[in-house]
Amino acid sequence: MYVKIDFNSDEAIYIQLRNQIVYGIATSQVREGDQLPSVRDLADYIGINMHTVNKAYTILKQEGYIKVDRRKGAIVDVNVDKMQAINDMKDQLRSTIAQAICKNISCEEVHEAVNDIFNEFERR
Repeated sequence: MYVKIDFNSDEAIYIQLRNQIVYGIATSQVREGDQLPSVRDLADYIGINMHTVNKAYTILKQEGYIKVDRRKGAIVDVNVDKMQAINDMKDQLRSTIAQAICKNISCEEVHEAVNDIFNEFERR
């Protein structure tokens, strides 16, 4: 699994790692049932603290993307409650759309941006 972390970003490293794993699942680079690297291996590979990886894995588990097995470690296991996922997405989009409105970005431009992003994931 390829992970790209921007150490100069204002975004926390554990959030970047969480996002990279979700992107990996969305683009089928990581599939249901795949085992993720151990906390120690991934921390060593990226060059970060093990607690940072553990925090990312904990969030992924809470969000229903992985399960943790004592013997096998972190396994991709997307637990989907679609209605809850839609409500969570709406909550996240509210802030982004409010920012877009403040910057005079139209509804059509937002739709176009969303379509572009969906197409990026479908091409991979």
